[in-house]
Amino acid sequence: MTERVALVTGGTRGLGAAVSEALVGRAVTVVGVFRSDRASAESLRDRCGGLLEIHQVDVTDPTACTALVDGVLDAHGRLDYLVNNAGAVHEARLAEIGTDQWRASLALNLSAAFFLSQAALVPMKAQRFGRIVNVSSVSATMGSSFQVDYAAAKAGLIGLTRSMARAAARSSVTVNCLVLGGFETDLLEDLALTDRSIVEASVPIGRFGRPEEFAHAVLSLLDEDASYITGATLAVDGGLAMGQ
Repeated sequence: MTERVALVTGGTRGLGAAVSEALVGRAVTVVGVFRSDRASAESLRDRCGGLLEIHQVDVTDPTACTALVDGVLDAHGRLDYLVNNAGAVHEARLAEIGTDQWRASLALNLSAAFFLSQAALVPMKAQRFGRIVNVSSVSATMGSSFQVDYAAAKAGLIGLTRSMARAAARSSVTVNCLVLGGFETDLLEDLALTDRSIVEASVPIGRFGRPEEFAHAVLSLLDEDASYITGATLAVDGGLAMGQ
């Protein structure tokens, strides 16, 4: 991975920070994107040193997505890895989901990945190398009474992954999707309606995941030797999606 350049959205806290740190540890130049928490972003940059750049970007804005990719190319001349990790869930009962929440959820959890991937595929195809990893959720495949908009967006991400994988395959660019279960991050603390203890008890492994385990899965798909894996959906959920 030496001399590679990575763009990681939501890349300065939680799961994204684990990915950024792991990539920096392999001498990859990382552009970590955050939306609002500058303190966490600056703290991570200080820990990682010169290989981590931080950029505050609203990835729900298509124009900003294009400008972000253009900026990476201007600064580094290439873009090798894109990890579409940015996302958020705001739990609500079905009848309580309004138009604004629906549109905002799709914009962040689905459309941002589309616009960033669309822009990133241009240089990746030109250099005949690229890795895109999208981050979905077991809510996409299992459904959730309290995460209807989030689950719909994350399910769309699986279809987006497979379609883009077909579009990019002959250019030696892979596009894959990780389908996550629960991980020990701030997101778990923000769930208002889901009972964390019940979900954790239903995980066959018996616990939630750790950020470094997520980072390992991402780096596996970014690896130089992962060139024959594309359009894949990989469950990283401790067996949760298997059911009981």
